[in-house]
Amino acid sequence: MELTSKQRAYLGGEASTLNPIFQIGKASLTPELVSALDEALEKRELIKVSVLKNCADDPHEIASIIAERTRSNVVKVIGKKIILFRQAKKNSKFELPR
Repeated sequence: MELTSKQRAYLGGEASTLNPIFQIGKASLTPELVSALDEALEKRELIKVSVLKNCADDPHEIASIIAERTRSNVVKVIGKKIILFRQAKKNSKFELPR
C-alpha cells in the first residue's frame, strides 16, 4: 500500500509527539535490529527511529531498506529521524484520510 501525500501529512503530525524508540549507530542495520523494528511496527504501527552521527550510511537509504525488509512505508525522513508506518491488519489505531 502506497501512502498519499495527505496520509503522509496526517501520519507525520501523529508522529511529531513520538520519541524515537530505536537508534541506528555504527553497526548500521543488523538482522536483529530489523527484526526488532518489525515487531515494533506490528505492535505500534507508527514508529520513529533515530540515526546517530557515528552511522556512516545515509538516513534515506536506511529508511528504504527498512521499509523493504519490514513491508512498511516510509512516512518521512527529517534530518537523522525516520518515521515508519505499517497498518495493522486488525484493530488499527489509525484511520487514514482518503
